Amino acid sequence: MSTLIVYATKYGFTKTCAEILAKKLEENVDIYDLNSNLPDLKKYDKVIIGGSIYAGKIRKPVMRFCTDNLNTLKEKKLGLFICGMAKEEDAQKQLESSFPQDLLAVCAAKGFFGGECNYEKMNFLEKFIMKKITGSKQSQSKVAEDNITRFAGMMR
Repeated sequence: MSTLIVYATKYGFTKTCAEILAKKLEENVDIYDLNSNLPDLKKYDKVIIGGSIYAGKIRKPVMRFCTDNLNTLKEKKLGLFICGMAKEEDAQKQLESSFPQDLLAVCAAKGFFGGECNYEKMNFLEKFIMKKITGSKQSQSKVAEDNITRFAGMMR
């Protein structure tokens, strides 16, 4: 079986999570940033789609990829994940609102892989907004390793 992981990230945290997931799947996995040229989806038995959440919304390339390939994706073993700074219970709501209902209904795995708030990578406005939202002036990073492991198990 061949597996494709596609993702969209702003600062790189989602890419890190995609790479951790690829190792945990223990199979042939190709990883692509949705801003690059993608391979033919027909080559893959499994497709995993991930994206980071900002201001409660998933990155636009993820939504575009899902809507452009909706029918093909529904025929695959499908996994969907998000990354963000929300608490676990809020992340579930964000996940449910980030992907088309048609895909959520047929996916084999859904997951929240944690998030990162790295002030060094942000512009002034982003720093201001994140400090208001998180109430912290400290950069934070938390990979939800257990969630990634559980997700990989569901996709195997």
